[in-house]
Amino acid sequence: QVQVEESGGGLVQSGGSLRLSCAASGDIFEINTMGWYRQVLGKKRDLVATITTSGRTVHADSVKGRFTISRDNDKSTIDLAMNNLKPEDTAVYYCNARIAPYGQGPGGRIVPTPTRDFWGQGTQVTVSS
Repeated sequence: QVQVEESGGGLVQSGGSLRLSCAASGDIFEINTMGWYRQVLGKKRDLVATITTSGRTVHADSVKGRFTISRDNDKSTIDLAMNNLKPEDTAVYYCNARIAPYGQGPGGRIVPTPTRDFWGQGTQVTVSS
């Protein structure tokens, strides 16, 4: 089994800061790109930022200069430092990890299986004006 768990989030005033963390654990052969997405009720889930194993990052235009994604490959974790938060940043934030998990192969051997997306349960970020 593979688990992806977020922590952090909460309520903050406009202009404030928060830090989100995400950890992947379990029967993992390889973790590829990890990232953060956010979703407002009734709307689609949008990309916030992603980071590859080599540290290459992508940030959405709406958060550039305010949010920074980082990664610790040894610990299988990513963080999202969020500064100068705005009311429009209010959303549920989800961690995503593209992971090749271990699974059962021929003859019952434990082998790597194809990479697929794993999601955390989400953490609420609320920014008051």
